Amino acid sequence: MDSKARSQTRLVTPKQGFKANDGSMAVIPWPTGSTKVFAVVGNPIDHSLSPVLLNAAFSTMELDAVYVALRVTRQGIGDAVLGIRSLGLAGVSVTMPHKESIIGQLDRVTDRAAILNSVNCVFWEDDNLVGDSTDGPALVASLEAELGESVVDKSVMVIGTGGAARAIVLALADAAVREVVVVGRREDAVARVVGLGSPVSRGGTIDEVREIEILVNATSVGMSGTVGEGHTPIPSELLGPRHFVYDIIYHPLMTPLMKDALASGARVANGIGMLVHQAARAFWIWTGQEPPLDAMFHAARSFDR
Repeated sequence: MDSKARSQTRLVTPKQGFKANDGSMAVIPWPTGSTKVFAVVGNPIDHSLSPVLLNAAFSTMELDAVYVALRVTRQGIGDAVLGIRSLGLAGVSVTMPHKESIIGQLDRVTDRAAILNSVNCVFWEDDNLVGDSTDGPALVASLEAELGESVVDKSVMVIGTGGAARAIVLALADAAVREVVVVGRREDAVARVVGLGSPVSRGGTIDEVREIEILVNATSVGMSGTVGEGHTPIPSELLGPRHFVYDIIYHPLMTPLMKDALASGARVANGIGMLVHQAARAFWIWTGQEPPLDAMFHAARSFDR
């Protein structure tokens, strides 16, 4: 990665300080004139946990960097990218509704982002702004961490056909799972998602979950503040001890699906891990340093929503 994209400057915190010429302890004020600025753009944006996670990472690694949330309307994404260029923002996360519309404003995108037609992480490569999609790899990394083992040769069912589902199916196929069964309401949408996971993916029905090891809910069903709040995408009687259930929702932390799964003897995880691993991958892309996952998880779980 070009040096322009990497924030290597160390931040001396007030607790550490440094020795001045007379031997006394002094403190570097912060932010400084060289502080790198990173941001997330979206609308709405007030709910975003990304500033909590990335600022925890920058602080832990003592980097002279700050991460802020910027509200950008649908109509304003072109101007926002001009601002990124002119202001020299060091890196940008992208959330709804801009993951697709930002592509035409960038110099290029990675192969994965092009396949998915979605960008959630923007970085500098020389003088070019490049877009990538980290949703799928973040899900796989989080899933394997929660499972305590690789997903290689596992059978997985993904419920949903939206952007998150597309990214997840592509990443699962790349991770060499045995099969991915995609379940959705519309056959044409299911077919498009299945195409991303070929040859291990196929369309299926929710009843087939009995033969599946891992279930991923990639819909908003069960999310607070939506029409699906309080609901679950799958009948509880289909769940059992053989299952590991991963719900990408993290608000609430315990969804109706997860409650049903626990009651059936299944293991569960929510979307906090995917969120943290998304932020961690962005941190690595921008700085070239190993992300402090423990500090980022602590920040996510300690944040008072």
